[in-house]
Amino acid sequence: MSVSLKSADDVAKMRVAGALAAEVLDYIAPHVTAGVTTGEIDRLCHEYMVNVQHTVPAPLNYAPPGYQPYPASICTSVNHVVCHGIPGDKKLKAGDIVNIDVTVIKDGFHGDTSRMFYVGAPPIQARRLCEVTYEAMWHGIRVSPSCANSAATASAASFTRSRRCCITDARARDSSCSRGWCSPSSR
Repeated sequence: MSVSLKSADDVAKMRVAGALAAEVLDYIAPHVTAGVTTGEIDRLCHEYMVNVQHTVPAPLNYAPPGYQPYPASICTSVNHVVCHGIPGDKKLKAGDIVNIDVTVIKDGFHGDTSRMFYVGAPPIQARRLCEVTYEAMWHGIRVSPSCANSAATASAASFTRSRRCCITDARARDSSCSRGWCSPSSR
């Protein structure tokens, strides 16, 4: 696969797309409350992307060969769902954690980001999971300007394991952590 060098204008458009994706997460934050469904969160995000930002929700109807089209504009992964949860009728309840994953397309460029939200006060293990993964992200980001993505990933994984949490790698079918939450006995 060849690398396509981007012009200064392309880089500026990439920054705009990334900022717009983050803006959707800022917009939806006050709506992530007990009693709201993940489908309602999807609807609100979709309307904001399309009607306010004039962006395209990238996941909506995305279908690699052999797969059904993705039916939503965002991904909502609640509690033990690792990633790419499909929004629907599930009502959030106090103590849940939910990752909302947003990808917008603006002027041909994708902005892709996600954020973990607490619904009320989460259990201590859920809070710990969010804190450890957030810090692991920063470990990877600090390494990434000077090296390949694989080194950034290794740095984040090393930090996570040092905090006695597990890494889930769907490609490798890593089942080293069957509990789903970080716990002192995870690894």
